[in-house]
Parts: sequence; structure tokens; C-alpha cells
Amino acid sequence: MWTILSIFFVLLVLLPNLSIIVQLFSEPNENWVHIREYMLQEYITNSLLLAVTVGFLTMFIGTSLAWLVSAYDFPMRRFFQWGLILPLAIPPYIGAYTYHGILNYTGVIQTTLRNQWDITVNQQYFNIMNMPGAIFIFTLFLFPYVFTITKAYLSRQSTSLIENARILGSPAWKIYFRIVLPVCRASIVAGVSLVVLEVLNDYGVVKYYGIQTFTTAIFSTWFGMGDLQSAIKLAGTLMAIVIVLLMFERVARGRKQFSFTTTKVKPLQPTPLEGKKKWLAFGYSMVIFSLAFIIPVVQLIYWGILAYDRFFQYEFIHLIWNSLLVAFSASVLIVIMAIVISNFSRLHQGMLSKLFPKMTILGYSIPGAVIAVGVVTLFTSIDKQLFGFYEWIGLEPTLILSTSLFMLIFAYVVRYIAVAYNSIEAGFDRVGKNFTEASRMLGMSITKSFIKVDMKLIRGAIFGGFILAFIDIMKELPLTLILRPFNFDTLATKAFQYATDEMIFQAAIPSLIIIGLSASAIYVFHHILERE
Repeated sequence: MWTILSIFFVLLVLLPNLSIIVQLFSEPNENWVHIREYMLQEYITNSLLLAVTVGFLTMFIGTSLAWLVSAYDFPMRRFFQWGLILPLAIPPYIGAYTYHGILNYTGVIQTTLRNQWDITVNQQYFNIMNMPGAIFIFTLFLFPYVFTITKAYLSRQSTSLIENARILGSPAWKIYFRIVLPVCRASIVAGVSLVVLEVLNDYGVVKYYGIQTFTTAIFSTWFGMGDLQSAIKLAGTLMAIVIVLLMFERVARGRKQFSFTTTKVKPLQPTPLEGKKKWLAFGYSMVIFSLAFIIPVVQLIYWGILAYDRFFQYEFIHLIWNSLLVAFSASVLIVIMAIVISNFSRLHQGMLSKLFPKMTILGYSIPGAVIAVGVVTLFTSIDKQLFGFYEWIGLEPTLILSTSLFMLIFAYVVRYIAVAYNSIEAGFDRVGKNFTEASRMLGMSITKSFIKVDMKLIRGAIFGGFILAFIDIMKELPLTLILRPFNFDTLATKAFQYATDEMIFQAAIPSLIIIGLSASAIYVFHHILERE
């Protein structure tokens, strides 16, 4: 049963991507020829410029902060250990319109300068609706990916190397550049890869700031020109770029892996900083935390107070219900599928057990707009095949599945199953197979062993996987905008619609709800990790 279910679930994840590949080689139309000759170069240049620049900046900020909170003791260090993860609770598109509101002519900074000190500034210095502004936004709200992964590695795996260097008298900067960066190379590359994938997946920031990338091109080609065929070719081109970047990531990680053969690894003991150094470390951490979390949240709370009466309207209760419904339903399905595939892969030897994990995480590597194109074409073809069945049961032979909520939830599963899978697989790795083998020797089946033994041992990993998937789905924008049924909105889509319609006060309410729910989930997830 585990084998059949695993094959079925992996095929479900692969089908949308296969659907794009099959249609990628169809005959090009006039729109695609025009896009290829006059616009494709701009899409590639802008997408790669954003991805490379943001990847470099997040690497600098994420690794330096991870090094500070892991190796040194300074004021509020224990808070910064998890507080610097909180910017992940703010979707970049919400950060984008919040900072635009703060910095524009009627924003709090320019208004204060004019009213308090009679100073009028040149607008070009405060305009962030451009490429540098988008890089600033992505860097602020995506650096926690690099910070979290690098900090976890530094805290547990590099103690002896760093302490030996300290004993030999190496200065801090030499330890950082000659030991920390080379030893953490795999972790840093993994974190930066997630950042690059998030940048390529984004639609909200680039659309709001008017930057032409692959994601905006897919939207405008599909919905503006009504040309799904050219949208598929754009999606296929973006998929090819992502695959090349992932291959580069594998090369960048290299074969050098720094790990220990014993489980008795002493955690890194932070060195107390004194005098100016401790305040410099505190100041750097606080500035980044303020820019990435405190300032946008305070601004949103202020706007939210101005429009608080809308919070109690039926519309927002309905939006909260819609968001929780799709996030909870998809997360439950994701966890069930991830458990089945990961349990099959660890208990069986052979080619399938090695291939399934790679196929399962494929969806997270592909931008949401690309998955949306694949899911729509797949469900439309299924609907057409089922026209006869619809007539037989008395329904109109029309597109039913491809206009339903089920299609949206299916797309969430394809995109985010990797998030839960990685968490559950890590849980299985920690407990090993000894307990399972003992229960099998006592006569239990694989299913009974899993329910009575394994599930209790990895319940923290299962819950962690559920929370991570839930957070991502609550914030998801491109998939939801494309695949939502008619008249179905979530907090994310409504916040984006209000912002693009310049209804900034109204956008603050759904944004604050998303941030509150995501921040609570991040806090719970951090404590699960600490406990384990």
C-alpha cells in the first residue's frame, strides 16, 4: 500500500510540470515571436539582476548575523536568535507597499520634515519604485533564509574548529573569513538558493514597482493578451533557467562536506563582548531587525487604526475563513503525502526510493506562476475528457474541475510539499530505523509500526512541517491570483488588490492578520526546534 500511494503521490506532483514540457514544443504564434525578439532579453536581464544582487546581499547580512548571535554574547542576543527570523512573516509585497507609503511625498518622513523643520527634499532620493528599491525590499524580507540555515549549522557543527582557532589566537575577522565561510559553504548556498527561488517566484513586488520579469510577463501574456500558449513558452523558459541555477547550486556546494562522525558534538559557546564591541553587535542586529520588522509593522498598525472599523465587517471575517480553509486543507494533504513518501523512501532500497525525494522537492524549485500554468492546462484537459461523464450524471459539459477550489489546493500541494517533506525526512533521520525494525520483529505491519511507534517519535517534525507549509500558503500570491475560483479572495490577494488600487489603509488590516498568524507560527516552530 505504501508503494502504490507513494508512486501515485509523486506522479501527482510531476504531472503539472510534464504538462508544460509537452506543450513547450508546440508551434509558436505571432505573440511569442514578438516577445522573443523584443522583450525576452529584458525579462531575462531583470530577473537575473534581481536574483543575483539579492542573493549576494542576503548572503552578507544572513551569514554575518548568524555568526554574531552564534559566536558572541551581547545585549538581547537570545531574542535576536529567533527575532531575526520574524521578517519571514512579512510577505515582500506587503513590505514593498509599506515602505513606499513611508517614503513617498505624503509619508511620515517627508511630512515630518516639511511640518517640523520646513525641509523639502528632492523626490528622487526617496523614490523606491524601481530596481534598487525592489532589491532593498527583497533583501530585507528574505535574508532570514540564509540566517536560519547558517545559524543552525554554526551552533552545532563547527565548535571545535572555531574554538581551536580562538586558542591559537586568530582574530575574529580571520576566523569568519577563513573558517566560518568555507565550513558553512553548503549551508550558505542552500539558504541563498531559497532566496533566489523566492525572488524568481515573486509577483507582488515586481508588479507593484513596475519591473518587467518573467512572472509579470506570464501574467500579462495570459490575462492581458489571452495567450496561454505564449505564457506556457515563457513558463518553460523560466523553468529552464531555474534548472540551470539549481545545477549551479550543486556545483557551488561542491563535494567538500564538513560534518562530524560522532553524535557527541558540543554546542558553540558564545564569547562575551565588552565595551564598544557589544554595542556595535547590538546596534547592527537592531538596525536590521527594525528595518525588516519593527518599522513596517508599526506603520501597518498605524494605518490599521485609521481603518479599524473595516476589520469588523463581514468581508474580513470571510477573508480570514477563506485563507484558513485553503491553508489548513492544503497543509493537511501535504503532510499526509510527505509522510507516505518519506516513510517509503527510508524503508525501501532501490532506484525509486532514491528518485522520489528529488521528484518531491521539484515543485518548490519551480516558480508559482509556472506551476499555475501547468495545473491549469492539466485540469482543462481532464475536464475535456470528462465532458461525457458530466452529461451522464446530468451536469452541463463545461469546465468544472478547472474552475474549482480543488485546483487551487492541488497547486498548493505541488508547490509546497517539499517544505513538509524536508522537515519529516529530517525527523526520520534523527530517530533512525531501530525502533521500527524492533516493532516489525514483534509482528507489527509497516502501517501499525508507523502509527504506534514512528509517528509518536517524529510528531514534532510532522507538526513543524505542517506549520511551515501553513505559513507559506497563507502568504502565497501568484498561485492564488491565477487559480482562485471566481469571487474567491484570501487575505493575501485582498491586501495586494487594495495596495495596487492605492487603498493603503484598507490593505493594512489583511496584512496585519497575515503577519500575526505567520509570526505566531514562526514562534511555535522555533520552540519546537529548541525542544528537539
